[in-house]
Amino acid sequence: MTQKRPQTSDYAPFYANYVLQVPNGDFVDILETQQRDLTLMLDSLSEKQADFRYQPGKWSIKEVLGHINDAERIFSYRLLRIARGDQTPLPGFEQDDYIQTANSSARKLFSLLEEFAAIRGASLALIRSLDDASFLRRGTASGKEISALAIAFILAGHALHHQKILREKYLPALLAN
Repeated sequence: MTQKRPQTSDYAPFYANYVLQVPNGDFVDILETQQRDLTLMLDSLSEKQADFRYQPGKWSIKEVLGHINDAERIFSYRLLRIARGDQTPLPGFEQDDYIQTANSSARKLFSLLEEFAAIRGASLALIRSLDDASFLRRGTASGKEISALAIAFILAGHALHHQKILREKYLPALLAN
């Protein structure tokens, strides 16, 4: 994959936060490191701790992880479709509806972490398979034009965004209890 970063014209402004969180460097290494870091951050938590919410009405740690998994699948699917030149507009998704029906709280933390590793492995295999021309292809997702390269960065930035929230809001509050 080219080491090029997406331009602001490659994605909707809503995604800027995710794209900008991705550091410079080898993109595949960044994705691999993310997977290891998330596992190291969470795998020592008990099931009770993984059900922790730092405020009423916020997702539990398990629900955050379930959301990361769902979003990774959706972003990877969008990446595949657009990288292959599919011009069919791809719909958005309502994250809160997914959380309500995913039943992540009923699952074991290790199974959610294993699922993330499997999904990320599939995302990495897809990203490694794409050539530069594939990353430049554009399509429509959530009603906005987007490049395949931008989707790859959004995939990474979305996970980074939630890792930061876990590190800054959940874990300190959990340790204070």
